[in-house]
Amino acid sequence: MSTRKKKNVNLNALVRMFLREYNIPTKKDVDRLMARIDRLEQLIKLDMESSRPKRPQPKVGSGKAASDEVLAVIQDFQNGIQFAKIKNITGFEEKKLRNIIYRLHRMGKIERINRGTYIASRE
Repeated sequence: MSTRKKKNVNLNALVRMFLREYNIPTKKDVDRLMARIDRLEQLIKLDMESSRPKRPQPKVGSGKAASDEVLAVIQDFQNGIQFAKIKNITGFEEKKLRNIIYRLHRMGKIERINRGTYIASRE
């Protein structure tokens, strides 16, 4: 009786052939793709930061409270000053500036001439 040698079937080779035949991505393929996506996201982020307009830096360490700075700016203009101009001069963010103006108006230190225009109180 003759014994026949059996072929060794390499399971890894069979799986690789199957993946190639049906174009199924491997973990290595997915990792390479994720690395490329990460690099693209970083490039987009750098491009967005460089194209973003620079906003004026607020005065840091002036020793005055923010409301005192806003009040001083308003007092410099006897005919009134608009919100946008106050924002440009002080460099404060819109939300912070709106809260300061609301507080100063409530305390009676400034008056509203019309919408968005403020003047220092006469008192």
